[in-house]
Amino acid sequence: MVDERTQPSLKIDLSFSPFRGLAMRRLLLSSALACVAGVAFSAAALASNAIIDPLTREPIQQTTTTSQQPKATAVPRQVVKFDGQYAPGTIVVSTKERRMYYVLGDGTAIRYGVGVGRPGFEWGGTMVVTQKREWPDWRPPAQMLQRRPDLPRYMKGGPDNPLGARALYLGSSLYRIHGSNEPETIGQAVSSGCIRMVNEDVIDLYSRAQVGTRVVVLR
Repeated sequence: MVDERTQPSLKIDLSFSPFRGLAMRRLLLSSALACVAGVAFSAAALASNAIIDPLTREPIQQTTTTSQQPKATAVPRQVVKFDGQYAPGTIVVSTKERRMYYVLGDGTAIRYGVGVGRPGFEWGGTMVVTQKREWPDWRPPAQMLQRRPDLPRYMKGGPDNPLGARALYLGSSLYRIHGSNEPETIGQAVSSGCIRMVNEDVIDLYSRAQVGTRVVVLR
């Protein structure tokens, strides 16, 4: 019979076990991968929420200060009461409201949501429609190309064109009232001075306004 007290005891020190080291390395690797995945997800979420300017292809900076946020958002086209002293057929743009009014002459006007010039590109005054184009081509003006030399020099009219379905050219200026394939920018101050509308609205306005129509832009 073997006396257990005489047998040497076997003790294993797991603190130096290679298996424990391997487990620790796997744990650290898993944590690192989870952190990278979290950062990638956050970046993707931010990118998906960004509004892109269709003319410059740059993100539009969104402010978080309530007083600086747009006071109006895009609204359905509708006939509203209008008390302004303007002749029937006049187009009135309220930059502050981000709204356009086509005066009907009976105390009412058709109201449209519009996008207007971003800070530094606001303007006001009276213009006249000098040209009308369906599915207009786009040639960025020299001033815009100086700011963004990577922009195309020419883009044929069509659904992907940033000028949208219709354009009304104002006087001899670079400004236009035009459609947009980015409806989320309507109700925002985002453009380089042009007045943007959703394609459905600019088609409606195009059918009403003629060459010679007076356009009043209020700041």
